[in-house]
Amino acid sequence: MEFSAQQIAHILNGEIDGDPNIKVSNFSKIEEGKQGTLTFLANLKYSSFIYETNASIALVNTDFVPEKELPSTLTLIRVPNAYAALAQLLELVDQAKNKKQGIESMSFVSPSAKLPEKNIYIGAFAYIGENVRLGENVAIYPNAYIGDNTVIDENTIIYSGVKIYEGCQIGKNCILHAGAVIGADGFGFAKEGDAYKKIPQLGNVIIEDDVEIGANTTIDRAVMDSTIIRKGVKLDNLIQIAHNVEIGENTAFAAQVGVSGSTKIGKNCVVGGQAGIAGHIKVEDNVSIGAQSGVLRSPKAGESVIGSVAIDVKDFFRSSVIFPKLPDMYRQINQLQKELETLRQEIQKGKE
Repeated sequence: MEFSAQQIAHILNGEIDGDPNIKVSNFSKIEEGKQGTLTFLANLKYSSFIYETNASIALVNTDFVPEKELPSTLTLIRVPNAYAALAQLLELVDQAKNKKQGIESMSFVSPSAKLPEKNIYIGAFAYIGENVRLGENVAIYPNAYIGDNTVIDENTIIYSGVKIYEGCQIGKNCILHAGAVIGADGFGFAKEGDAYKKIPQLGNVIIEDDVEIGANTTIDRAVMDSTIIRKGVKLDNLIQIAHNVEIGENTAFAAQVGVSGSTKIGKNCVVGGQAGIAGHIKVEDNVSIGAQSGVLRSPKAGESVIGSVAIDVKDFFRSSVIFPKLPDMYRQINQLQKELETLRQEIQKGKE
């Protein structure tokens, strides 16, 4: 399927700088641009590639000013946010793909489950438990498990190998990638002598609308009440969310983050990869947590922290300048201590 620059600009409300009739049929990275493809420039770190790309169309920000002559075969489409515009185009292409429909043989659907009359996909070897309710345009891929009394709302995709334990609720327009586990027991044990006694986990997990959960990410059910993932949250692969955690709207986690039990995380937060967040604390809105941070206190709204234990980001970067100098500083301090001791001995002798 081909699209002209004119058609793309119309979709994006962009301005054309070049040939409006040039056509593309695929996408490419700017450093690997090929003729007949559309690329984009959002990060100026890659701006050198736009002067030598073979791509036919490039999305650029409205304020982009070329520093030298562009390829004669390249047409620009100027938009307020090139990266967001690319995402819009990719979404349109994805929606145009043929979506699977129907219930495949070898799947199991409980007679008490409630399914829409049309626009449903359940793949082979998927299991749909008792009293499950599925909305329209839900897609459940092969080998997924949907436990009893689970609710999955419309337009949600459950990929292969996802396991959703009983009683959990998944909202509209969500995507759960392969291997995600929703509603496994939280890590709750009471010490009795030298042994641990399991504390039953009787709550559930609630995932609101427009949430995306990466491959092999796990979200534990609550001891009581609910573990809650609010609207618009984006979780990368290999993340662990413990019982009774709440994550606020439009917060995003990179891979391998771990959040301990009963912690509350606010809206619009960003958490870098491999960060660990202690239990029973509150991370307020708009907090940024750097990669590999160990967060043991409750960051205030708008704060940026990094390091283990996490400290103010400016203090961390000041300290990082000093870290490589510590061996020399240590030797200098030792030398000064020796000189002070020698001076002290000489003063003592003079007094005698």
